[in-house]
Amino acid sequence: MKILSCYSIKGGVGKTALAVNLAYQLGTRGFRTLLVDLDPQGAAGFYLRVAPARDFPIEELKSLTGTWVRANLRESDFPGLHILPSSLAYRHLDNRLSGMKKSRKQLQWMLEEIEDGYDVAVLDCPPNITLLSENIFRASRAVLVPVIPTPLSSRTFDQLCGFFGDEDLDTTKIQPFFSMVQSRKGLHRSEMESLRSSHPSFYRACIPFSVDVEAMGARRAPLTSYSRGTAARAFVELSTEIIDRNPLR
Repeated sequence: MKILSCYSIKGGVGKTALAVNLAYQLGTRGFRTLLVDLDPQGAAGFYLRVAPARDFPIEELKSLTGTWVRANLRESDFPGLHILPSSLAYRHLDNRLSGMKKSRKQLQWMLEEIEDGYDVAVLDCPPNITLLSENIFRASRAVLVPVIPTPLSSRTFDQLCGFFGDEDLDTTKIQPFFSMVQSRKGLHRSEMESLRSSHPSFYRACIPFSVDVEAMGARRAPLTSYSRGTAARAFVELSTEIIDRNPLR
C-alpha cells in the first residue's frame, strides 16, 4: 500500500479538499483507496458523511495497532473508497507517541497491518510540525503540500523544506502545488513565478480560489463527484499528475 499525505504546517490552505477529491479520484480509477483522517476536527469524514471514530483508547495505548483501525473502518458512498474517520482523542496522540518505543515509526507499522486491503492510503494531516508529523513524513511515498501563492504561505513551505533537511528526511517526498490561486492578483502571479523557479517540483495544475470548493461543506461530497466546473477540473488534473508521478501499484 502506497501512502500519500496531504500536509501543511499552515491550516486553511486546502489540504482536506485535496485529500477528499484525490481519494475519490483514486477510487473511480480502480485503486482500492483508504482515506485516513488524522485531523481531530474531522473535516474529511464530515465531507463524506461519516461519523467520528469511536472508542479510541488513547490513554491505554502502548503502541499504535491495526486492531482499532480495522474496527473503525467505514465504507463511503463511493465505490472503491473507504475511510478511517477522525476522533477528538487524536489531539492527545502526540503525547502518547512520545512514550512509545520507535515513536517515529508507529504510524507506518499501524498502516502496514491493514495494507493488504488497499492499494493506496490518502492521509489528511493536522497542521504544524509534531511527532505525529514525523511519523507521517517517514511513512509517506509523497507529501503533497498546498501552497497559497503569498509570502506567508511561501515561508511555511520553506520551513517544511528546512525541517526535512535538518532531520535528514528525503526531500524528494515533498511535492507542492498551488492552492486557492487568484490569478488576477499580481502578488499571486509573482509568487508563483518565484517559487516555480526555486522549486521545480511544483505541480503544473493549480487549484483556484473558488466558492465551489467552499460549498463542499454544504454538499458533503467530493467536488469532482458532482461538478464539472473550473475548480473540479483542476482537482481532476492535479490528481492525474499525482498518479502519474507516483506509481501506486
